[in-house]
Amino acid sequence: MARIRIPSTIVIIFVTVQTGFLLFMYARYSSFMPQSEEKPSQVHILILSSWRSGSSFVGQLFSQHPSVFYLMEPAWHVWVTMYQNSAKVLHMAVRDLVRSVFLCDMSVFDAYMPWKRNLSDLFQWAASRALCSAPACDSFQRTDITSEMACKTLCGRYPFSKVEEACKTYSHVVIKEVRFFDLKVLYPLLTDPSLNLKIIHLVRDPRAVVKSREQSVKALARDNGIVLSTNGTKVEDSKYKVMQEVCRSHVQIYETATRKPPNFLKDRYLMVRFEDLVRDPLSEISEMYKFSDLSLTPRLKSWIYNITHGQGPGEKKEAFKITSRDAVSVSQAWRNALSFQKVKKIQEVCKGAIDMLGYQLVDSEKEQRDLTLDLVLPRRQNQFSWSSFNPKH
Repeated sequence: MARIRIPSTIVIIFVTVQTGFLLFMYARYSSFMPQSEEKPSQVHILILSSWRSGSSFVGQLFSQHPSVFYLMEPAWHVWVTMYQNSAKVLHMAVRDLVRSVFLCDMSVFDAYMPWKRNLSDLFQWAASRALCSAPACDSFQRTDITSEMACKTLCGRYPFSKVEEACKTYSHVVIKEVRFFDLKVLYPLLTDPSLNLKIIHLVRDPRAVVKSREQSVKALARDNGIVLSTNGTKVEDSKYKVMQEVCRSHVQIYETATRKPPNFLKDRYLMVRFEDLVRDPLSEISEMYKFSDLSLTPRLKSWIYNITHGQGPGEKKEAFKITSRDAVSVSQAWRNALSFQKVKKIQEVCKGAIDMLGYQLVDSEKEQRDLTLDLVLPRRQNQFSWSSFNPKH
């Protein structure tokens, strides 16, 4: 049988054309396939904390950044509207609202603010620099450091539609929230492909939290009732039952994130202690910014120094305001303000959180008052490492 000889050059040309055709078809086919691994263009940051833990301060560190669209506690609207329910029951409604805000879909507020509304109808709207500058309000530039008072004076009458319009123009959407008590509630957001979510978990010494809560007893009474499931009855937390729940939630969140966590939490959880933040602001803030894919600007550096190096710990009327104070004095004020009997009770109900988060218990009034005794223990480095974590176990 005769053999047909095909020149090698023809074979090479044929293989080359065939390979090119296959690559072309693959590229064309791939363009129609969903890119599940591609991250959303916006970065979403949830500052997860509890009342009177310094979260408003941390929120401002993000709010004043020119790349950030920030909202302070939007879930307040859920709790005010549905106050007869418990915090656990409201978790799902809060989560759905937070997800919508991250996606810049502000129609979610229709359920809680059905009337025709302005910017000023949104809870703590003036704490958001983004709502005080273009395109939300024409009075300030994005690079300006804004104050709530000036913003309220100049920007409150702009239409509510400006909230969504502004949100869509930023690379980062940051929400500060104090109404989550279980990290697992957030798993659907962490696995949602439309979100690029990272969580900053802010904690504070429970004894300092109690001291701060005593400055705002009436303001917290309704929230206390929701935490304790009192069916709408306001509660003053004189027996520290709310603090017990708050401490329990911090332990749950921290343990869930650091002890055999799901793989989707990798590089998406950062715990920050308020005390570390006020002792070394620029270092801690730089770490938070790096975690959030943000850069610290010279103007922000100057502003941060000024607000953390004021005079004294601040007055009672400033409980919910960000003013220039001596931040280290603020963090230590509980040691002279609280009686030792109160401190002992707080240590009883929050011992687990105090131990786990790295604070030192005091055994006497002498220890409590001795400010040379540092009660903030060094952070335990390498306590948890993703490199040693195997999701199969």
